[in-house]
Amino acid sequence: MGAQAAWISGGRLHLHHGPIDMIVGVEGPGAAAGFARAIRRFDTLLEELAAELPRLRSANGALPRGDVARDMVHTAGRFPEFSTPMAAVAGAGADAVLAALMDGPGVCKAYVNNGGDIAFHLRESAVFRAAMAGTGGQIELPSTCPARGIATSGWRGRSQSLGISDSVTVLAEKAALADVAATLIANAVDLPGAAEITRTPARDLYPDSDLGARLVTTHVAPLTAVQISTALTAGMIRAESYRAAGLIHSAALTLGPQTRIAGLLPLTQPEAIHA
Repeated sequence: MGAQAAWISGGRLHLHHGPIDMIVGVEGPGAAAGFARAIRRFDTLLEELAAELPRLRSANGALPRGDVARDMVHTAGRFPEFSTPMAAVAGAGADAVLAALMDGPGVCKAYVNNGGDIAFHLRESAVFRAAMAGTGGQIELPSTCPARGIATSGWRGRSQSLGISDSVTVLAEKAALADVAATLIANAVDLPGAAEITRTPARDLYPDSDLGARLVTTHVAPLTAVQISTALTAGMIRAESYRAAGLIHSAALTLGPQTRIAGLLPLTQPEAIHA
């Protein structure tokens, strides 16, 4: 079945094709035209990526032909640690659909949420709000914030992670950058050799995994406060190195009851949200 588009509550658009599910929101007098451009761009996205999948699952190789695939390769290559371009796939897809949506007038605020990795646009006094994984809080981003991408990674859910973080949420210039950074920071939140952590070769879980024989986390037994702090400190070192290099704007790292913040994160705590 080909790409599908359907309207959902709140005047939002749901785009679905194979493994890709996007939620699109637009505000402004140009919203209708913006939605139409998003649908047209989404229509061919999966086929474009599938055509170059072998290259995208490899850390090395020739530059792909497609714009989104090229963006994935370029973005992954900006980081010193190992990753394949697939680390950027959700964020790069969101960026591409948002760019098409914005290719016209009259859009004041827009976002493309690709499975939790979000590309967004804000003009003037607009504010973007998103739930903050792992904290129960909410991020509130004004138009003056330089970040235009959010991504979250961790060992739980559909992600495969080399680390043990419950969640790492990153704000960056674009969603593809946030996507790769969240993956790599989550990998760094770790306790190598700890008996409490169960790991399995990635390809044993998913034969076509781009991580191959690398060991990914499948279970984390209860940890002490000291162990949690040690793992988060390792992740913070990587997050701060990315901030210093200009790769990310900020990050929140959560493991168990502890959360660490790198940079300035406009986080509203639950009690403030419900006040």
